[in-house]
Amino acid sequence: MIQFLGVSKRYPNKVCALSDVSLKVSKGEFVFLVGPSGAGKSTLIKMIYHEEAPTEGDILVAGWNLAKIRRRDIPLLRRSMGVVFQDFRLLPDRTVFENVAFALKVIETPRREVRRRTMAVLDLVGLRERVGHYPPQLSGGEQQRVALARAIVNNPPIVLADEPTGNLDPETSTGIFRLLEEVNFRGATVVVATHAKSVVDRMRKRVVAIEQGKVTRDESRGAYDNGP
Repeated sequence: MIQFLGVSKRYPNKVCALSDVSLKVSKGEFVFLVGPSGAGKSTLIKMIYHEEAPTEGDILVAGWNLAKIRRRDIPLLRRSMGVVFQDFRLLPDRTVFENVAFALKVIETPRREVRRRTMAVLDLVGLRERVGHYPPQLSGGEQQRVALARAIVNNPPIVLADEPTGNLDPETSTGIFRLLEEVNFRGATVVVATHAKSVVDRMRKRVVAIEQGKVTRDESRGAYDNGP
């Protein structure tokens, strides 16, 4: 599903974000990426949806070799995944319904299907009563649930989340991770970069630790820290 083969990323200022990373994520896995700020977690996430390209190595995602993908095929690649960002990236002048439905309209989903699928995913994230509200009228947790709904409304096989709860309180964060776990139970491969130690320790999913651009630990049913 996702495979990194000897991937390095160096920027013109000689900062090395990733160094010789080899990593495989199988279909249906739930993987936490952990490590200090600046370790390379966000770079790795961005490479999966091809916002960043490697300096060296190959990246295989959902049948695509990203080293060889044509520019015109990048939108097709991205249709196979949903991405959840820390800063939500909602359209402030569109309602909750419109923000989520937008992801379906851009791929020309029939109008009746747009409404059915949008309402179904808003039910899943508990926001049916907020369909007519605008993002500034919502709490941070509600905005993140809208962002998650938008990411999964197409039923993508891959869901990526980059610090999805970094601006949220612990209780709200737990709710977001429960939703991500539900998405995984429904069949999606989920990769989450996070600093949420208590959640990682409690959920006991696969944990990949990154430090200074290198994978330093890869454990099934792991914890945030490499403790006893």
